[in-house]
Formats: sequence, structure tokens, C-alpha cells
Amino acid sequence: MDGNRRWANEKEKSPWLSDKWGHKQGADTVEQLLDWCSMLDVKCVTLYSFSTENFSRKSEEIEKIMQIAEERFKKLLVDKRVHKNKVHVKVIGRTNLLPPKLQQIIAEVERVTKDYDNYMWNFAFAYGGRAEIVDATKKIANEIKENRLQIEDINEDIFEKYLYTSHMQKQDPDIIIRTSGEERLSGFLLWQAAYSELLFLDVYWPDFRFIDILRAIRTYQQRMRRFGK
Repeated sequence: MDGNRRWANEKEKSPWLSDKWGHKQGADTVEQLLDWCSMLDVKCVTLYSFSTENFSRKSEEIEKIMQIAEERFKKLLVDKRVHKNKVHVKVIGRTNLLPPKLQQIIAEVERVTKDYDNYMWNFAFAYGGRAEIVDATKKIANEIKENRLQIEDINEDIFEKYLYTSHMQKQDPDIIIRTSGEERLSGFLLWQAAYSELLFLDVYWPDFRFIDILRAIRTYQQRMRRFGK
């Protein structure tokens, strides 16, 4: 979900006012996306919300983003759509890097939705694709050190069990959509995206509409997936 700041700068013409407003508008679009995906029966969505690289931004902007995240995760706790549709909410990434209060709220949202299985909503927060692979490698190395795993047993299926997305039955996304006109993954699900269909939209995230997701699905339906065959 890219383009919050650029969208706000164009609207406000003032970076001093726009950053938080842009991120709040982006968060509003996420809430709309909940409804759209429910209407279309899209079972699993992973939203790239905040990367490990984003920690290099100005401290003022990071603080604003964390405040918005606290507000929105609190809303998820009591969101009727989440409980009615039985949406399993999971945050993937190095959550230990997040403010303690936000960590607590995330843990509570995950706890109250852990038994839901109709829909899966992953929020990639403090996430990096390279960081995920490094963390998985460390876990495997520790398993070998503790004699719970043999080197010769390691294969792709075993490796996937140590990824952040290991809670999912199907970890590989069918389609990855990036907004704002940028055409790169920026570290998003690097392992899982090997055969995902990629779609880059020239629209800022706050302007993402229902028609955009319909067009994305139509584009996906028209593609021939070969998986290297």
C-alpha cells in the first residue's frame, strides 16, 4: 500500500501538515478493503503496512504511524465485521521493534481472533523480506544446535515452516498488488512471491477504489500461471 505521503503532499501542498493525514486516509482505505474483500469472498489478504526500512524515517512520522496503528488495531478488537465474518488477524514481522503499548494491543487482537478461520488478514508490520529469511535461518540453526533437526533434512518445505507466514495453509500469494506507480516489491514476501502474479497500479493508496480491486481480479483471471513449467 504505497503513496500515502505523496497523495497528501499533492492535496495539502505542505509536508508539515500532510504526513499524518495521508497515513490516516490510507488507514481508512484499509477499512474499506475489509468490506470489499468480504463482498468478493477473498479469503486471505496480507497488507504491507510498515517495513523494517521505514524505521529510518523521521522520528515524528514514525510516532504518528504508530499512533494510527494503535487506534486502528483497537478498532479491530470491537469491529463487528471481524467477529461476524470470523476474520483471523495476524501481524507478521519483527514486532519486538514496535512500541510496547502497540505490541500489547496486537497481541490482544491476535488472541481474540486466533480461532477464527473464515478469513485471514495479515498485517506485515516492522516487516522485511530479507529479515524474514534471516530470522527463519536463525531458527533453523538453533534447531540443529539443539539436535531437533538434521542438516540433510532441510528442504523448501521445511524452510517454509520457519517463515512468518507459517500459520497459513497456503503461504504463496496468488497476486501481489502495489499502488502509487512504483514497480518493485521492496522486500515484500520475497520467498513467498516466487510465482505470484504482479500488478502495479498508477494510483496512490488513499485513492484505491472498489473498481481497482475488481480490475485487479479481472487481470489475474486473464493471466496464464505456469509455475515455471
